[in-house]
Amino acid sequence: MVVAVCIEAPKTIKRFTVADGTAIPKGTLLKLSGDYTAIASSGLDVFCGIAVEEKTASDGITEIAAAQDGIWDIACSTAAVTLGAIVVLSGGDQVKNAAEADLVLGKVVGKALEAGSSGEVIRVAVGVI
Repeated sequence: MVVAVCIEAPKTIKRFTVADGTAIPKGTLLKLSGDYTAIASSGLDVFCGIAVEEKTASDGITEIAAAQDGIWDIACSTAAVTLGAIVVLSGGDQVKNAAEADLVLGKVVGKALEAGSSGEVIRVAVGVI
């Protein structure tokens, strides 16, 4: 699994609730799974940030810090991503071009600063639309 790599540091970081038994590597794309609760993304989900710290399973910690902006290297899904496109979550730690409905439902990760083919890692301005 390829996690997101920070290229330009985020300016906004927020804390979300996580389950104690959950392990989340640094750089994982996170989705909202409930009221202000984050888990690793698994599909076309509501994006809530990128983990800026590692969360070890059953360590007693029930919060995680998530970046809300910055420039990140993120992998494309099985579909190509268009330069300048608004991108959304697409499976574990991957993005794809957004559909119009994704914008209305708040699923935006950010804006593609590079074009990419299936599985390619591209730069994404997170939180920028």
